[in-house]
Amino acid sequence: MKRFGLAFVMGCLPLAAVAADLVMVEQDGCIYCAQWDKEISHIYPKTEQGARAPLRRVQLRDLPDDIEFASRPVFTPTFVLVEDGQELGRMEGYAGDEFFWFVLGKLLDEHGIEPEGEP
Repeated sequence: MKRFGLAFVMGCLPLAAVAADLVMVEQDGCIYCAQWDKEISHIYPKTEQGARAPLRRVQLRDLPDDIEFASRPVFTPTFVLVEDGQELGRMEGYAGDEFFWFVLGKLLDEHGIEPEGEP
């Protein structure tokens, strides 16, 4: 039986998938945020999309310093796909569950976002 070096073995392993978050920028009193909460929030973590980009919620008036937005969000909700603190893409507003899932799927596919640990 031949022994293989660690470099060879590591080279045969699949590359780690890109890790991303879906950042929801929201604010108190936003009726569209409330509608998203009613229709999506309870199922999002259980979906393929939720596994590909876990949800992180932030307030419009208190944006985090660890995200470099392409431009400052204005509308709520704004959903921003973020990898390593960099915005990859976004969708502004909430026009219903079908549109949300469709656009989110396109964003994830466009940037090759897979669940953590999957090639």
